[in-house]
Amino acid sequence: MRQSPSMRNTRQADHPVDAQFTERWSPRAFTGEAMTEAEVMALLEAARWAPSSNNGQPWRFAIALRGDPLWDALLDSMNPTNRSWAAHAGAIVAVASYQLAARAGSEAAKPNAMHAFDTGAAWAYLAMQASLSGWAAHGMGGFDKEQAARAIRLPAEHSLQMLAVIGRRGDAALLSDALREREAPNGRRPLTELAVRGSF
Repeated sequence: MRQSPSMRNTRQADHPVDAQFTERWSPRAFTGEAMTEAEVMALLEAARWAPSSNNGQPWRFAIALRGDPLWDALLDSMNPTNRSWAAHAGAIVAVASYQLAARAGSEAAKPNAMHAFDTGAAWAYLAMQASLSGWAAHGMGGFDKEQAARAIRLPAEHSLQMLAVIGRRGDAALLSDALREREAPNGRRPLTELAVRGSF
């Protein structure tokens, strides 16, 4: 697909990094192409290998493909703006975290203060693998968490963190005017604003 000027990636890293980090971004325009369960599972396989505190692996995923009953339920939980573009994706993944973990050498599960942080690492692995595999992933928080949690039958002692929408990148011309203006890789703050040598 020929990219419009607004979709060209002009990101420049402040320090040398692999191009995969500046090439990955979160579009809203999707083609409507369906995904297979195997294709989604390949992305979740990457997420499975994310690092976690005490190897607790708190991430949990509920998958909805086009045509699944859960697909409509998760779409319905989104705010109208997100629903308008997410409807053209190939999969929706509800990303949750298990709030407990058993320490090494113990079977007793105790509160895990790192469950959300570690699940974020798994989401990042998923998003990177999607980009490397020719798909695009867009995480969202603009949805009704209680409604979505009911739809996926979220177990006790779990937190629903976000919904991830995955698909083939589509034509930005199909988006609303407001969304089309945002359909491009966005920048990042300079690293000098984010990191210091020594204390803050």
